[in-house]
Formats: sequence, structure tokens, C-alpha cells
Amino acid sequence: MDPLVKRELQRVDPDVPFRASTSHHHHTWARTFHSRPELYIQPETTEEIQKIITLARKCRRRIVTVGCGHSPSDLTCTSSWMVNLDKYNRIISVHSHSKVVVMQAGIRLHELDKELKSYALAMPNLGSINHQSIAGAIGTATHGSSTRHGILSQSVLGLKIMLSNGRIVSCSAEQNHDLFRAALVSLGALGIIIEVTFQAVSRFNIEWQQGLVPMESIKADWENDLWTQAEFTRVWWFPYIKSAVKWRAEKTDKPLRSPKGSWMSGRLGYHVYHILLYAAQYIPRLLPAIEKFVITVQYGNADGKNSTGSSGVADGHAGLLMNCLYSQFVNEWAIPLAKGPEAITRLSAWLNGEEGSQIPFDSRGLYVHAPIEVRVSDTSSTTPRPYLDNTVPDGPTLYLNATLYRPYNLDPPCHERYYEAFEWLMKEMGGRPHWAKNFYQVSSEYTRQMYPELPEWLRVREEVDPEGMFLGDWHRRYLLPYVENMPLLPLEEKETNREHATGGGVDWSGEIPIKALSPQNSEESFDLMHGVEAEKSIMLDAGMDEDSIMLSRTE
Repeated sequence: MDPLVKRELQRVDPDVPFRASTSHHHHTWARTFHSRPELYIQPETTEEIQKIITLARKCRRRIVTVGCGHSPSDLTCTSSWMVNLDKYNRIISVHSHSKVVVMQAGIRLHELDKELKSYALAMPNLGSINHQSIAGAIGTATHGSSTRHGILSQSVLGLKIMLSNGRIVSCSAEQNHDLFRAALVSLGALGIIIEVTFQAVSRFNIEWQQGLVPMESIKADWENDLWTQAEFTRVWWFPYIKSAVKWRAEKTDKPLRSPKGSWMSGRLGYHVYHILLYAAQYIPRLLPAIEKFVITVQYGNADGKNSTGSSGVADGHAGLLMNCLYSQFVNEWAIPLAKGPEAITRLSAWLNGEEGSQIPFDSRGLYVHAPIEVRVSDTSSTTPRPYLDNTVPDGPTLYLNATLYRPYNLDPPCHERYYEAFEWLMKEMGGRPHWAKNFYQVSSEYTRQMYPELPEWLRVREEVDPEGMFLGDWHRRYLLPYVENMPLLPLEEKETNREHATGGGVDWSGEIPIKALSPQNSEESFDLMHGVEAEKSIMLDAGMDEDSIMLSRTE
């Protein structure tokens, strides 16, 4: 451990534990990025979190808060301090009548569901996985697939955030309104969210059915009832066979019923498909045949006509999940729902070498993985709306997710060219990328064009974290205004190196250019900084917690 950190550690609240490791190897779930934080810290109490922030401020360190690392980008990479809240995961209170649940922000969604189940409650909607922490799912605009639901933060009633000066601030639609709108999609850049007040619903089962249909029938039903007939709907599109799996689900009181499955959906199928994808790394032209084979095994034929389907009744939480299978790149964009048929038609033409795509990139010799995931949401009636909500503000939103598997952690050869073309098309459709996914052809200038309220988010961010304790290279690249030769904020971390990681993926390294304390002694430096930050937080004082005031006095 750095001698400076050791020295300050002896001076700050010695009775409060500092649960830090110096040997942690961080990687994303998909092992697309790796980094080695100086310290990996797992606090268990509010006092421990405040101690971390106090020390980081004194020792001039950046803080990155991470959950399961499911985002395959470098958003969570750091060479500074990484804070994981897996042990800060208690349910604080449950109000059975109002169904309002208050929880510590580190709780994982699968843990939350287990707790809610004991009260006959559930989350109203869910994405494809439940590994994320509640704070991580909220902070990256995670969504499910339903025109009757928006992004997950739609159910958030209030938040408590610990800022870079160690203060705890409450925010909601009624209290610290601007901070609330910024924090509902915070991207980890405002502070550490420590508490979430959430609107749950009564526990429910869903009855679902799915089947293979021609993609033309999907487009024909687009403007009818494709997305509105059932509460939950999603589509998996297979571009080479020009068919899609249509999945629909409604809430039900029926008892649980497991579906009949093929061997392809079991352990044997998992490994067979993985090996086939691996072979296609070296012979990419196999991919259309692999797509047809997998679909024929599961549905009887590949043209979507007279295929066999499946159905079942599942617990609402489990039934909305899906198996992500293998390591993968995921490049998902949100566009207006009405533009879906055009986007799908043009992308299909490009992938199949047909005329009409108008995409200015050559697709010859390029083969991609399937399926392309098609989902929906609608946050147009949500108030207050997060500043960085990537959905359409005045109607339903369509999400197109171009997934590329990484068999045995190998990057597919089509990766760069496919995503270059896909992102070009999404931009032409007026699209916005999903914050937690892989995207490459995006600049801070494009972000400013697509998010008219980004200046408000940046204003709030600067007020609550003026030194950039929670900022990294990812935020600078996509969110902060670009000014040539503009200096970094004092605690902002800058990427310094990327290199190929052993076993696949990228090793990421960064640094804080000015790491040492100022020439003043540590106490003077801290006190001065604390005073300046406190002045900037005057607007938040009305939302200050008594606990925060008490903890601040211990500094």
C-alpha cells in the first residue's frame, strides 16, 4: 500500500474498518476489459463508505463504484480505487400497504427479488439478467421489453448519495429535484449512491409463449398489435434465415409450468454451439449455416412457417430473464419505434449483400452472429425524466442490440466493420447508444447533439463533484465538452495504456496526473478543500440527512 495512504489511514477514524485489498484483478463479466485497481474496497457500513471518500480526497484518488461488471466497456476500469458494495446490501424497510421498499444500494437484483418474494412483492419489470446491483442497473438506464414500462429507474422514488465531500444528500422528485434527475442515470459520475427507495408491485407469474415466424410477418404486424397485445414482448431476429423468434408474456394466476425443451437448450447444446462459433472464428462463412442449424434443431425448420413453438408459466422475475450464454460484445441503440421496420430492412439488406441498404460500407466477406435482439420500452409519460435517459421522449422506444459472441474469449473477426456500419445506420435513425454497452463511433459532440439536457447534467455533476473524484476517461470521451489542451480536473483519471490481455480482452491502465498532496500539510489541504466543496453544496443542504451531519463531525 502506498505510504501516503498508510499514513492517512492511521489518522482517519481508526475505529472504522477499511476493508481493502491490493491484489484485486477486475474484469468485465465478458472479460472484454481488465484493470488492476490500486485498492479494491468492500465497505459494510455507511461510516466505512464515508471513510473511503475522506481518504480518497486526502490522498488525491479517484473512486470507481462497481457491481457485477456486466457492462462490457471500460466504464468501470480504473488503476485508482475501486469500491464494491456487495456487502452493503440490506433491506432497510418494507411498507406492505404502499409496497415501497428502501434498500442499501449494493444489493444485487437476484438478492432483492429473494427478499421481495418473502413479502409477496416483486419488481414491476426487469432486463435480461439479474446479476447487477440496484444502483448499477439504475445508473446505466437498464430496461426490459414492454411498451407498458420504461427504464428501471421509473420505479425509483428517492435516492441517497454520498458526495465527494463526504456528505449524504437525499433527492427525489420533490427534494433536490435536479440532483434526482441527474442521479437517475448517473453513470457513476456524481458520487456513491448508498440508498434506494423503490416502488415494488404485488408478486406475479407470467404465462409466456414463443415461436419462430418469418421476419416479414414481424414487420407486417409492427403497426398493429405486435408490441401492445401482451404486457411483455421481445423479438430475436436471425438475419440470414430472415426469421425471428417472437416471445410474449402476460401476467397470470396459473400455476407454474415448465416448457418442453430440446437438447439444444441444455448443457450439450451449449457446448455444441460454442464449438461451432469457435470454428467460425477461422471459417466465418460457416455462420449462416450455423444459424440455420441451431434454429432447425430448436423449432423444426428455419423459415418460420409451421415451426414448433413452446410455452410455459414462470415466476415473473425468473421468466423475464434470459441466458446470455457466452462472453460477448453488445452494441445496443435506442431509436423511435416507428423507425424499426426501416432500420431492420436496411440492416438485413446490408448483411445479406442485397441492394437498398444505403449503408456506405462494404459487407462482402463479413459474417455476423445471431440473433439481433429487438426490445421496446416507453418512458414518454415518466416524470421526472432523467437528464441522460436515452429513450425517445415523445413515444415508444425500440432497442436494437447487435450481439457478437466471443467464443472462448476470442474477438470475432467481423467486430470492427460490423459495428462501424451498424452505428452509422443507428445514427442516421437518430439513435442513442445504451450507456452500458459497447459503442465506438460516438463523440462528446454527438452526445451533446442527442441530449439537449446534457448541460444540466454536467452542471449538477460539477456542483457535487468539482474535483472529478468520480470521473474517468470514459466520461471525458463521451460526456464532457472537448476543449483542446483543456486540463483534467484534479482527481480525474486519464487512460494511459491499452494492450492485449493474456486470455483475451484488453488490459486497461490509467493514472491521476497530480496524485500527491499539495505543499500544505494534509490537514490544511483537506480542510481547505472540504470548505470549498461545502460552499458549492449549499443548494443541497435542505436534503442533508442528520446521519450525514453526525458523520461529518467525526472527520
